[in-house]
Amino acid sequence: MKVYEGANIRNVCFVGHGSCGKTSLVSGLLFTAGMMNRLGRVDDGTTVTDYDEEEVERKISINTSMAYAEWGKTKVNILDSPGYGFLIHETKGALRVADSAVVVVDGVAGVEVQTEKVWSFADEFQLPRLIVLNKLDRERASFERAMESVRKNFGRSTISLQLPIGIEKNFRGVVDLIHMKAHTYDLSGSGKLTEGDIPAEMKDPAQKAHEGLVEMVAEGNDALMEEFFEKGTLPVEDFEKGLLLAILERRIVPVVCTSAYFNVGAQDLLDVIVNYMPSANAREVVGFESTAWDKEVRRKGIESEPLSLFVFKTVADPFAGRVSYFRVYSGSLKNDASIYSFNRSSSEKMAHIGVLQGKTSTAVPELKAGDLGAIAKLKETLTGDTLGDKGNPIYFRPVAFPEPAIAFAIEPKTRQDEDRIGTAIHRVLEEDLALRFSRDLQTHELLLSGTGQQHIEIVVSRLRRRYQVEVKLKTPKVPYRETITGKADAQGRHKKQTGGHGQYGDCKIKMEPLARGQGFEFANEIFGGSIPRNFIPAVEKGIVESAGRGFLAGYPVVDFKVELYDGSYHDVDSSELAFKIAGSLAFKKAMEQARPVLLEPIMNVEIITPEQYAGDLMGDLNSRRGRIQGMDSRAGNQIIKAQVPMAEMLTYSPVLTSATQGRGTYSMEFSHYDIVPQQISQKIVEAAKAARQGKEEEVEE
Repeated sequence: MKVYEGANIRNVCFVGHGSCGKTSLVSGLLFTAGMMNRLGRVDDGTTVTDYDEEEVERKISINTSMAYAEWGKTKVNILDSPGYGFLIHETKGALRVADSAVVVVDGVAGVEVQTEKVWSFADEFQLPRLIVLNKLDRERASFERAMESVRKNFGRSTISLQLPIGIEKNFRGVVDLIHMKAHTYDLSGSGKLTEGDIPAEMKDPAQKAHEGLVEMVAEGNDALMEEFFEKGTLPVEDFEKGLLLAILERRIVPVVCTSAYFNVGAQDLLDVIVNYMPSANAREVVGFESTAWDKEVRRKGIESEPLSLFVFKTVADPFAGRVSYFRVYSGSLKNDASIYSFNRSSSEKMAHIGVLQGKTSTAVPELKAGDLGAIAKLKETLTGDTLGDKGNPIYFRPVAFPEPAIAFAIEPKTRQDEDRIGTAIHRVLEEDLALRFSRDLQTHELLLSGTGQQHIEIVVSRLRRRYQVEVKLKTPKVPYRETITGKADAQGRHKKQTGGHGQYGDCKIKMEPLARGQGFEFANEIFGGSIPRNFIPAVEKGIVESAGRGFLAGYPVVDFKVELYDGSYHDVDSSELAFKIAGSLAFKKAMEQARPVLLEPIMNVEIITPEQYAGDLMGDLNSRRGRIQGMDSRAGNQIIKAQVPMAEMLTYSPVLTSATQGRGTYSMEFSHYDIVPQQISQKIVEAAKAARQGKEEEVEE
């Protein structure tokens, strides 16, 4: 495998709404570039980047996969990312190491909800982007309607570099508006291109579109604008330089046309990526001196700088072990090098570095700044870690993944499953940072939390297939919280006299509510030594542990401040344990005074539905205590945005399917916590008490 310089590397991440054709498009590019000997199909399970058995069965991308295409003298590193809302965190992680985003838009549906989401991620990382209007061969596909949707959502800076030749099933090629040539493709899927003159009926619209494109490129550049006014156009060479600069500065977002199914437009897409997307060393590398993320470290993304690389994904391979995907940001990584993990304060041996073509790794002797690679069996390194030259520390900020939106109780089916579940879950958690696994202290249930029900179902299926661990899913648990709405002043005294040393701890606390999302704050206001300094952490620990067990219904207490202001101790009988118990007692007494309430998670919900169902769906959302935030229309559909309690959304999927005859879709993500209405809160508290009592009776029996 050839070693490439950063200037000859393009790192592109394919993003877009689920089922817009990203994986099929990537398959076409790899086949066209000669990397594969056949055109893979999602329906056949033969694509390079959807190789996981879950992906093959479900026919959707679940993980971000890596591939590469050698096109001319350039290596195109491709990150193929998922497009459904419950997996969108994978996409954000991939964009973190890309230099540009290829935003795939369905030529029939136009811009969809997750397209907007990934666009916002690209904004966050300040990435240049390229829009691909795909599926232009489909029935009801429309270049004009799709472009209108793109411009409406992303602004007038989006401009097409091509016009499609033929519509729907007759789509067979494109007019290149830069060089004013017609490119027609063999519809056998071979990706072969024939260049010729623009069809007579398209010459006028093509000329008009070309002039609009030239004007757009000249608009943001004084020298080009002057040349444009002087000559009435721009020479191709100057125009291409201006277009490249405008894309790098994110003043222009180019649009191209494809049909992934017939592999139409693949050669042109590769040319646009190579010629107009930024190279891997185009941007300055920005890191930090420490994980405090306050002081920046800047260096060039070139080979002569100190080595630094960032691990952006971990895959638990049942045969190869833990596989780490990384980007070399600066310097050069040679095979068998020993480098330093800044996050783990340990050395790692980089043996057998390689580049990935889907699941297949090809060994390379060296990876230079800007390149992407993979390595198996690092000792301690995990996703989000930075490694490099020990004498030149740098830390790259990891991606913040969303908090879980839903939790299920899981139960091993057999004793054998129970013995193996710990190891299997640990490996899955290393792979997917949006998952959480915990044991409920109150119910002793194992809880698996994720971004949605499908997310959890995929994990359960993976446990069964990959690790032979069978589990049962129980009703989703709503992660309620408890908080206080008033102030309190309470004393906790623990006094116990037995033979020998007794136990004595006494503390006085004041408690008050904090703003939502502030968590817990502890203030030590002890003066004069009424409680020795070494016992104060024990008081805080007692309060924290009690808060974790809850007061009303066994849910963690959040968003409150405790001020420890007085107390007393005994020279002989006082201990850390006694003050921990005293802190717990004081907390419970304070909660009685502080008007405790239940909090519930509120979700941002976005529903896409045909117009005729919108009224009924809004009525249903109102009955679920939802608050409608607004409505919009897109590509003949209504988009309803609302905030709805999670408890009311747990059974929504089948309701939506039934109400819209399967044509409606929805996505949701966590927004904030809010107080549960009194009548509902009372039912939750009573149910929790009954469950606790039932558990106690079981223990007694």
